[in-house]
Amino acid sequence: MSVLNVANLLTIIRLILVPVFVVLLFAGPDNDGWRYAAFVAYAVAAVTDQVDGSIARHWHLVTDFGILVDPIADKALTGAALISLSVLGELPWPVTVVVLLREVGVTLLRLWVIRFGVIAASRGGKAKTLLLNVAIGLYVLPLAGAAATSRAVILAAGVVVAVVTGVDYVYRALALRRRAARDTAGEPAAGEPAAGEPAAGPAITNEEGLTDAR
Repeated sequence: MSVLNVANLLTIIRLILVPVFVVLLFAGPDNDGWRYAAFVAYAVAAVTDQVDGSIARHWHLVTDFGILVDPIADKALTGAALISLSVLGELPWPVTVVVLLREVGVTLLRLWVIRFGVIAASRGGKAKTLLLNVAIGLYVLPLAGAAATSRAVILAAGVVVAVVTGVDYVYRALALRRRAARDTAGEPAAGEPAAGEPAAGPAITNEEGLTDAR
């Protein structure tokens, strides 16, 4: 299968938009025109994050390139936005540090357990992505008053969901590791099929249901 399919091209576009967004944001941090331009770049990049996964799942466009680059593009976009806003003094550094530590930690956990299986997608992971994308987009826009307050509330909700889902991801990763160890030893846990018996249940995906789609 060709690497240059529609889903992967959208991922590449998202990667390209990361430096474009940063340049636009710093080109005129106090200029409404530049801020709106930066918002458009971020919004388009965030939309490609949702669209490429849907396309990949629907058309079965699975490639090693997509599996590797898609999560990198996601983390690059979120990380660049959070760090840039913190550098400009518009976002508290503790928020940026907590979210980035969560994202890096989840990525490392995924790499640690990938040989044993993939953690099932959670609604919390998708909610976290949506809340953070909306909050970041609102922080990029030149807002004031009630609108500025609402973005702080959305950001706080996103951080809480990020932490909760991060802890849940650790728990499920450890459970997957223990289950794999039991299977290797031929000692299935209660309610689990014995070695050689097919396991029932839906197919599993990554945290947000997107990464392994390609």
